Amino acid sequence: RVHGENNFVINISRSMSHTQVIVVGGGLAGLSAAHTVLENGGNCVVIDKNPFFGGNSTKATSGINGAGTRAQRSKNIPDTPEIFEQDTKASAKEGYNADLVKVLTHTSGQAVEWLMDNFGLDLSLVSQLGGHSFPRTHRGKERFPGMTITYALMEKFEAIASEQPDRARVITKARVTKVLSDDQGKAHGVVYEKDGKTFEEYGPVILATGGFGADFSADSLLSKYSQEWRSLSAWKDVKNLPNLMTLPTTNGDHCTGDGIKMAIELGAKTVDMEAIQVHPTGLVHPEEPEAKLKFLAAEALRGVGGLLLDAKGERFCDELGKRDYVTGRMWNNVGPFRLVLNSKASADIEWHCKHYVGRGLMKFFPSGNDLAKEIGISPEKLQSEFTKYNGYAQNKNDPFGKRFFTNAPFSINDSFHVAIVCPVVHYTMGGLDMNANTEVKGSNGVIPGLYCAGEVMGGVHGKNRLGGNSLLDCVAFGRVAGRVATRYLLQQHLQAARGGKSANRLATILGHVYGSPFSINVDSSTSRISIDINLQQGQVAESQSGPAPASSSPAPAPAAPAAASKKTYTLEEVAKHKTESDCWVVVNGEVLNVTNFLADHPGGKKAIMLFAGKDASDEFNMLHKPDVVQKYAPDSIIGKLA
Repeated sequence: RVHGENNFVINISRSMSHTQVIVVGGGLAGLSAAHTVLENGGNCVVIDKNPFFGGNSTKATSGINGAGTRAQRSKNIPDTPEIFEQDTKASAKEGYNADLVKVLTHTSGQAVEWLMDNFGLDLSLVSQLGGHSFPRTHRGKERFPGMTITYALMEKFEAIASEQPDRARVITKARVTKVLSDDQGKAHGVVYEKDGKTFEEYGPVILATGGFGADFSADSLLSKYSQEWRSLSAWKDVKNLPNLMTLPTTNGDHCTGDGIKMAIELGAKTVDMEAIQVHPTGLVHPEEPEAKLKFLAAEALRGVGGLLLDAKGERFCDELGKRDYVTGRMWNNVGPFRLVLNSKASADIEWHCKHYVGRGLMKFFPSGNDLAKEIGISPEKLQSEFTKYNGYAQNKNDPFGKRFFTNAPFSINDSFHVAIVCPVVHYTMGGLDMNANTEVKGSNGVIPGLYCAGEVMGGVHGKNRLGGNSLLDCVAFGRVAGRVATRYLLQQHLQAARGGKSANRLATILGHVYGSPFSINVDSSTSRISIDINLQQGQVAESQSGPAPASSSPAPAPAAPAAASKKTYTLEEVAKHKTESDCWVVVNGEVLNVTNFLADHPGGKKAIMLFAGKDASDEFNMLHKPDVVQKYAPDSIIGKLA
């Protein structure tokens, strides 16, 4: 059903209502759910309000947790799902939900290996993060893991949508405004707005819309629960607890709690909404110290041995403590706070350091003397702090309780990578109340046909989330939601199968699962359905009828102008175009006018503006594949660099 500006209505057949699952949100949770729907024989449409898929998932910098993985076994790490479960329970505190934590931790190894096996991902490096008993946070050798993982799923889903548009569809720049329900309270579709028009899609709904960590308006969810946030047990001994609404955030401006708000309108319950995580290490850009949006310093930087120093150049906490603990110790001390990596730690996480230095968020110091001068203390004072730390590392008697001293000892004669950091709103543990099958709960039990995955969920992490569990909950619960929603889809078919058309639709979906022809016989007198499967014949090649897609997978972008017709520019000419209203950059020898692309950039316009008027090739190649510009923004290519 399409509503025009003049209320002109075109009715479209609802025959697709029992042949697709609707996923709202194209981050890692939504894409994990979508791929699982396809794997289990369903059809899927993914709707996202942004120009591109990815969401906050692409910003995850440390990795994805998994217990009992091949990578761990190859490194003789004696981790188990049971140990992981206990670590997560300890972090969750009074918000611990045994059923949800069991799903998260006991399917974690399968989740990591599903990504490796199905999408060809390298997740062979395993790091130790705060609050974990063993190294279990997996990442690859290059690029941020969130970007790498999410992009792989995005590419594959887009390819399927292009090759099999009857099975998978992509709708972007489309804001879902309502979840539809029938007179029995079953969710059976969504309403969304795109290009000034209103559209509807029909089918069970998986909400994967993320959290509300950038919802800073006066009537926002952050504002609504900010006072309850102050009462969390994590802050009981914090002397200088700030106003939550004044803190910076790592969340993109799309993180406004849309899915939570829509589900509440449908009667959904929420849980742990006051559990808003403040991460201790948001990166402070020296030229924009008060910026509201900040990049995150990966927790892996502390995992490889980074130290946290206060304004006096002194340690003040166990750097590998849980996030709320480290944040609380920062608020009880005086900044600026510095995250300090020695040469060995820097080498272990070289890619991250290079990336942060390129963005002006981290500095390299060739010696401890240079670092001491930057802090404003004597070299002797800094060496004294290093000497104390080295003793704690050797004797395992750190006064802050630290147990892992990776890449110690520290020496003032070493070189260092250093970043100024501050606490930032990072993640919202609260969200929709659901069960272990990702079914959203209402006041009278589960809401049929409505599921959730990712940060929109509540109850999984309790009052505090462990690092590396965000990407994991996207994959683990995305896969559960995909399976359960597809099963619901098939059940709806069986209930509706009172005639040939419904039976044919059921046969098509079962054909996706098993790849064999089906004969479905419906006996209306006994309400019995029999299914005959011929495993000796080839694939069924039936087409499905249904509504024309409101918006299909983005059409291939028009080819960029031929190289011979492009103008040549000098770097001096490019440097003149460095404002938001006139922004050029150079990428791999091509000059791009990205002025009109700034608002659409998945990483936010700030990430581009750091390189306005400059050559951004090194930074670009660290994050993206070479074909990204040609694939998503070919019209921005205006010439070649001389």
